[in-house]
This record gives sequence, C-alpha cells and structure tokens, in this order.
Amino acid sequence: MNLYSFAKAAVYGVLKPIYRFEVIGKENFPAEGGVLLCSNHIDNLDPPVVGINAPRPVYFMAKEELFNVPVLGKILPDLNAFPVKRGMSDREALRKGLGILKEGNVLGLFPEGTRSKTGQLGKGLAGAGFFALRSEAHVVPCAIIGPYKAFSRLKVVYGKPIDMKELRERKTSAEETTELIMSEIRKLIEDYS
Repeated sequence: MNLYSFAKAAVYGVLKPIYRFEVIGKENFPAEGGVLLCSNHIDNLDPPVVGINAPRPVYFMAKEELFNVPVLGKILPDLNAFPVKRGMSDREALRKGLGILKEGNVLGLFPEGTRSKTGQLGKGLAGAGFFALRSEAHVVPCAIIGPYKAFSRLKVVYGKPIDMKELRERKTSAEETTELIMSEIRKLIEDYS
C-alpha cells in the first residue's frame, strides 16, 4: 500500500464519523481518462474531503510554502500534491497540471483560488478554464455542501461531466470557460442544499 492509499484510508476513518459524508453522483465520475475536478472551497478540510471521497486518486496544487515545512514538505509529493506559487502565473505548475491530465489522472482544483469567507460561491479564476481548454480531460463539477459541523451531515456532490467540445472548438476564453464551470457548481449547490 502506498502512502496516498494509506493516508486516504486513515483520514477517511477519522473524518467519516465526525462529518457523516453523504456522497452523491459518484456514478458521474469517469472511470478512466483525465479528469479536471472543480469544487467550491469553504474550508481548509476541502482538499482531504474531496480526495478521500473521490473514486480515483486526486492530485492537488498546494501553496509552495507548505513544501518548505520540515517533514510535511517531504511527504506532500507522495500525497499527490505539487507546489504552486500563489499570486502569479506559475508556468511550471501549469505544465505539471496539464501533464497529470494528459497522463489520464485526476487533477483537483478549487477555481475560487482561496476559501470563501462567507460560504457563498465566489468568482472563479481563469486557471480552471485554462486546464479545461488545454486538455482533453473530462471536466467534473463538485459541490461541498456544509457546514463543517461535528456530527452533522456533509454532502459531497459530483455533477455530470461538462461538455467542453464546443467551447474547445470555438476557442472560448479561459475566463468564459471558468464562468461556465462555476455556474455548474452553483447549480449543484442550489439543487442539493
């Protein structure tokens, strides 16, 4: 068993009794091929919650500073995390993310870029649209519907993959594509809240 699988099982064992996950739409998650998994961001626990409930291993960008923390920085790559410089265009992180998708893996993104202070869905950044347009990956919207309150139900909802064919053919902008992804996340939140 690799570190990712071990950590996934351990974290699930700790969090499941506390947050009583209700996972909806797992059948919408493609069994193979690259997947760009785009979720809202309401809590620091969102990455592990998305990761442990997804039916396939998920890679995440993590702020570069975390890779400088002793011990943590050494194990993050084994947990499918890779560094990103925040607040600027990080070409290396973009290349790494595209490579993950092209290899047929799952890349998890929080298009808002940071946690919502209000719990409301914020504006998405163009990065999600960039990955959606530059890859052939399936784009799966995901909604985490809280609150993160001990012993209450926390929903993780996977929507149907968004059809990107027309957007890719029309050479739609990354910003417009991100807006579409965010509207699909918003619909999931409204439908399942």
